Amino acid sequence: MVRERETPKQQQQVSYTVEQLVAVNPYNPDILPDLENYVNEQVSSQTYSLDANLCLLRLYQFEPERMSTQIVARILVKALMAMPAPDFSLCLFLIPERVQMEEQFKTLIVLSHYLETGRFRQFWDEAAKNRHIVEAVPALTRGLNAGFEQAIQTYAIHVLSLTYQKIPRPVLAEAINIEGLSLDKFLEHQAANSGWILEKGHGRGQLIVLPRNEFNHPELKKSAADSVPLEHIIRIFPILG
Repeated sequence: MVRERETPKQQQQVSYTVEQLVAVNPYNPDILPDLENYVNEQVSSQTYSLDANLCLLRLYQFEPERMSTQIVARILVKALMAMPAPDFSLCLFLIPERVQMEEQFKTLIVLSHYLETGRFRQFWDEAAKNRHIVEAVPALTRGLNAGFEQAIQTYAIHVLSLTYQKIPRPVLAEAINIEGLSLDKFLEHQAANSGWILEKGHGRGQLIVLPRNEFNHPELKKSAADSVPLEHIIRIFPILG
């Protein structure tokens, strides 16, 4: 039985992932639509690819007339969600200054600054005043929740855990923007699943004991001597003699 030969059209119907397109030919402007669609896919599926997003921003530099400011805004919102990774700064470096001066990008830069400096109350206030910018990401249209709010809360808890052994309830409430019964449920969940300890107390006087780490308990940090293998120390003795 003779097998029919594939037509050129059939031969071209080979699917590549976006990651493969970026790896094979990152400077090909023909992949711009694929990368833009991939940004929207990251938003809807709550996935993330910094490499693909940086590739798209680089291509926009070569094809400025094809730049979608809506897509760029979504990239920056996703980068904010990746903190404490420096993704926001990496992306911003590839965005022209004239674009950064647009109001929505100036707001996102301010939000990034508040997060980097641990000014969480100001962050939540600014985000609430500019919901139309944050909610440029479709998955976030149910108010400041879904992936965005959870990502920022996780980052805030990360920052607090580097500083506090015990944290007053009002400080935590301000940092993660949760109060009242919602905060009670959150604390119960953290106590059951993340090792938090809730000290006796009620209301504003309650203290939350955070898990120990080498930052909030410096004595846990290994000294330089502890990290030097014994055989290296033995080699020093003849030199000292």
